[in-house]
Amino acid sequence: MTATPTSQETANPSTRPDRYRWVALSNTTAAVFMSALDGSIVIISLPAIFRGIGLDPLAAENIGYLLWMIMGYRLVQAVAVTTLGRLGDMFGRVRIYNAGFAVFTVASILLSFDPFHASAAAVWLIGWRVLQAIGGSMLTGNSAAILTDAFPPDRRGFALGLNQVAALAGQLTGLVLGGLLAAWDWRAVFWVNVPVGIFFTIWAYLKLRDSGERHPGRIDWWGNATFGIGLSAILVAITIGLQPRGGHTMGWADPTTLTLLGVGVALLIAFVAVERRVAEPMIHLDLFRIRAFTAGNGAALCASLAQGGLQFILIIWLQGIWLPLHGYDYADTPLWAGIFMLPLTLGFFVSGPLTGAMSDRFGARGFATVGMLVFGSSFVGLMLLPIAFPYWVFAVLIAINGIGTGMFAAPNTSSIMSSVPARYRGVASGMRATFQNSGTALSIGVFFSLMVVGLSANLPEAMSSGLQQQGVPPSVASDVSQLPPVSSLFSAMLGVNPIEHLLSNTGTLEGLTTAQRDHLTGHSFFPDLLSGPFHDGLVVVFAVSIALSLCAAVASALRGKPPTAVSRMSEMD
Repeated sequence: MTATPTSQETANPSTRPDRYRWVALSNTTAAVFMSALDGSIVIISLPAIFRGIGLDPLAAENIGYLLWMIMGYRLVQAVAVTTLGRLGDMFGRVRIYNAGFAVFTVASILLSFDPFHASAAAVWLIGWRVLQAIGGSMLTGNSAAILTDAFPPDRRGFALGLNQVAALAGQLTGLVLGGLLAAWDWRAVFWVNVPVGIFFTIWAYLKLRDSGERHPGRIDWWGNATFGIGLSAILVAITIGLQPRGGHTMGWADPTTLTLLGVGVALLIAFVAVERRVAEPMIHLDLFRIRAFTAGNGAALCASLAQGGLQFILIIWLQGIWLPLHGYDYADTPLWAGIFMLPLTLGFFVSGPLTGAMSDRFGARGFATVGMLVFGSSFVGLMLLPIAFPYWVFAVLIAINGIGTGMFAAPNTSSIMSSVPARYRGVASGMRATFQNSGTALSIGVFFSLMVVGLSANLPEAMSSGLQQQGVPPSVASDVSQLPPVSSLFSAMLGVNPIEHLLSNTGTLEGLTTAQRDHLTGHSFFPDLLSGPFHDGLVVVFAVSIALSLCAAVASALRGKPPTAVSRMSEMD
């Protein structure tokens, strides 16, 4: 590889006017906030969306639509960001980034004008969510590189820390904002992006400029194809594996799932072989010779695996069990779940920028390593909590979780981005986002699978006997208890009482006493049934998260001292 002049990396950013740095920071922060917000605002708004398009989210034939609404956006972001980061290196990071704002905004407009009904309407939404995710990938795949170009090395941790805070703040703000907007109109969850997107698109085109190196070249078509199709196949297999298939509670043994997993793994192996041979590869595998780059990405993957499904598990815990047991109506639980999770945001908001700025002076390794240990300790506390926990303890634990995440995310990102030569910052930013997004998608699949296994062992029998004790005929109780466990999880996540939903279609409720009917459709029956099996699953899930947190801490500790420009190039040569 051709060595980049060692002075160029630090000379360009340090001579840029301070004003441009803040323009770049504010615009990219808005971009990652908007992209992350849209990943969560739809999750919390799913009940209103499905009611609006006339689709029953708990019907077995509709589980696939529900999963793709959740997973499709993340799947595309996991696959596309590396390629779009590479295109930024070739054609200009700001050019790709600006186009991302426009694509994201257009997709948001199209999403809000769904002309169809029921399943056709769901397909429309899923399709345009894919385009929206491509726009979001163009933003997130290049935002860190733009900031790294704009800020000198001694200020990058602070800038990237604010950027990372915006990403998590967007995720959790989406939970609250989605609950508010969906109560008005489900289309409003897409409208909210439009004025923001138009304003920042114009601002980005007028104010941002490419201040980093640009290296036009040829597109690695074979590398892009093997990587994109291979990773997509694995993530699609995970989505199919979560759905009931062939009379089983999940589809992991289904031939389609196994075939996709096999094809995906084979194509990723082929991708490595292709990248070692082409002249201008999509991903420069030599970057992995840089110790800080490899260790940082390994730590990020373990951290996202540990954290990715946490948001869903906490939402299910709050919406499906804790809030109903404390008297909240099911229809109100999505909004209140977002509010009660705010300590997680606050913890991240405090520690992210602070440790990012401090890592500029003291280095990333100590902060990132300790951050993962703090992060893992929060799972120990959450594991020991009773299902009907006192809220203040829960708030303290998720705040600690946010603090640990903030201590890790900003310094780790700064370390990764500063470890590579300037010409590879776009692809490095994309690779970092790919590891993070892939870990999140895999985490959701693993966590949901572990929870479904736990629920399927005990929940059907407990539900059948519980219904019969309240006067439900055995045949009806048996049918209702066969609700797929994944549907029970989704009903909890959607703020729906599945017992009322299912029994209302059988005519059974009319034959029960008022006391029996009120108990079955009230706040305690389903949460009490779900509590035991759900807690068993929580213990397993949080134990896995603790182990992954320790792996991330070890990987972070192994990153070594911050590399110089000379050492980066010597490691790659």
